[in-house]
Amino acid sequence: MSNHVENEAKGFNFSDIKDMPHIVKALDHNPKIASDILNVIGNTPLVKLSKIPKSENVQCDMYAKCEFMNPGGSVKDRIAFRMVQHAESKGILIPGVSVIIEPTSGNTGIGLALAAAVKGYRCIIVLPEKMSDEKVNTLKALGAEIVRTPTEAASKDPDSNINVAKRLTREIPNSVMLDQYNNVSNPLAHYDGTGEEILYQLDGHVDMVVIGAGTGGTISGTALKIKERCPNCIVVGVDPLGSILAQPDAVNKTDVKFYEIQVEGIGYDFVPATLDRAVVDVWVKTDDTHTLNMSRRLIREEGLLCGGSSGAAMWAAVQAARALQPGQRCVVLLPDNIRNYMTKFISDQWMEARNFKSLVTNDNLRWWHEPLTEDMVEQLAVTVDSRSSPQEALEKLRKTRASLLFVTDYDTGAIKGLFTADYARRRLTNLHGSFNDKLEKFTFKKYYKVNLAKNPPLGLVSRMLDLEPFVAVVKTDETRKLEVPVGVMTSHDLLLHTLDVKHVNGK
Repeated sequence: MSNHVENEAKGFNFSDIKDMPHIVKALDHNPKIASDILNVIGNTPLVKLSKIPKSENVQCDMYAKCEFMNPGGSVKDRIAFRMVQHAESKGILIPGVSVIIEPTSGNTGIGLALAAAVKGYRCIIVLPEKMSDEKVNTLKALGAEIVRTPTEAASKDPDSNINVAKRLTREIPNSVMLDQYNNVSNPLAHYDGTGEEILYQLDGHVDMVVIGAGTGGTISGTALKIKERCPNCIVVGVDPLGSILAQPDAVNKTDVKFYEIQVEGIGYDFVPATLDRAVVDVWVKTDDTHTLNMSRRLIREEGLLCGGSSGAAMWAAVQAARALQPGQRCVVLLPDNIRNYMTKFISDQWMEARNFKSLVTNDNLRWWHEPLTEDMVEQLAVTVDSRSSPQEALEKLRKTRASLLFVTDYDTGAIKGLFTADYARRRLTNLHGSFNDKLEKFTFKKYYKVNLAKNPPLGLVSRMLDLEPFVAVVKTDETRKLEVPVGVMTSHDLLLHTLDVKHVNGK
C-alpha cells in the first residue's frame, strides 16, 4: 500500500489557516540540550545588514533572516520536519515501516533525509540532473537513495521529478509521498515558526518582507502571520525569469520564454497549491547574473555564507526597499547556505564560463585575449544521429577514436548534446541505465561550449578547462538559425597552440 499526502492536503483554503493544527516553539530561548538535531530547527538569527544597503542607497533598516543556519542548511528543514510530524500524527508515516519519497530541487530532500536519518525511515529523493553534486553527496551521506530526472522535463512530463516520484510511490510498498507542493504543513511551518520569529525579533514592527517563491509555502505562511499583526507590511515575492509564479502584470506579462535558470530551488512552470498569491503585494523578477553576483556580495561584504536563492531575495529586496524611508524596517529571508554550491557560483571559473562575471585578466599570457578561430580546432566534430542506438554510438566512438560525439537531430541538425564514454559508463554503472534505452538517455547535456560567432577568447576556453576535460566548439549556421558542431578543444590542444613559436618568442 502507498500513500500520497496530496490526497489529504490538496484543496486546503488559506483563509482557514487559523483553524488548522499549530505547533509553536518558545521564541525567547533555546534549551541547553536538544533531544535530537530536528529540535534545533528554527529560531534562526535576524542580522542587521550594513554594507550592501549603504552602497545601494537604501535608507531603511534592512535585516537578514538567516534560514541558511538551520541544521540541514536551508529554510526547507522547517517544512520537512513539520510534514513528517503531521504524517506521523495521522498514522500515514509509520516508523520502521514507511518509505519516504519526495520530488525536490534538493533542499527539502536534505531536510527529509535528515528527519529520516534521525527517525529511521528509508528515504528516496527524486531530483533533476541540474542540481548540484554537493546536494547529491549530502543526501547520500544522510542515507537517502537518489533518483535523477532530466532537467528539461516539464512538470507534466512523465519523466519530471514529480511524476517519477508519484510512479515510485505507486510501485514501492509502504511508500509515502509527502508532496511539499500540496501539503498544508508547508505554509503552516512558516505561519507558526518563521513569521512568529520575525515578529518577535522586531517587536512586532515590520514594514516590508522579501521572500523567494518556490513551492510558495515560505512566503505564504510567513506573510499571512505577519499581515495579521502588521496589516500595512508590504510583502514582496521573488520569482526568476522563466518562472510563472509571479502574477502577470505590466512588468512581467511578456515573460513567457524559458531560459536555463542556474539558481536552484526557486521558480516553477506550475503554481503549487501551497502558494497564496493573494498575500503578495509586489513581485520582483530576477535573473541569474544579478542573483549570483549578489550572493557573492552577501558572502564577501556581509559575511553571510548563503547560497544562490539568497542572492535572488537580496537583489529583489534592494530594488523594493528603496521605496522605504529611514526608520522603516525591511526583512529579507535568506533561504539557503553556501555548502550546496561550492563548485558553482562560488567558483570564479564557473561564473566566468557562464558570462556571469568578467573574464579574469592575465597580462603575463599574451594569448589570453586572443579569439579562438576555427583553424585552431584540431579535433573536428564527429556526429551521431539522435535516432541511433547507444550501441551504434559506442561503436562509432570506437571506430573514429574521437574523444566524444555530437548528438544531432535528424531533421534539423541541431545539437541535442554529447555522447561520451565517461557519461555512458556512469549511466550504466551509477544510474541504472541499459543499452536498450534510447540514445537520449545517454546524451550528456551539461557541458561547456563556446560559439565561434561570439569570438570567445582563449582565456575563456582555459577557464572552462579548469572545470571540465574538454570544451565543445560550435558556430552559428545563419541559414538555419541554429548552432552546429565544429569540434573539441582540450588542454592538450590549447597548450600546443599557446606554445607555438610566436607565443614563446612573444611576437
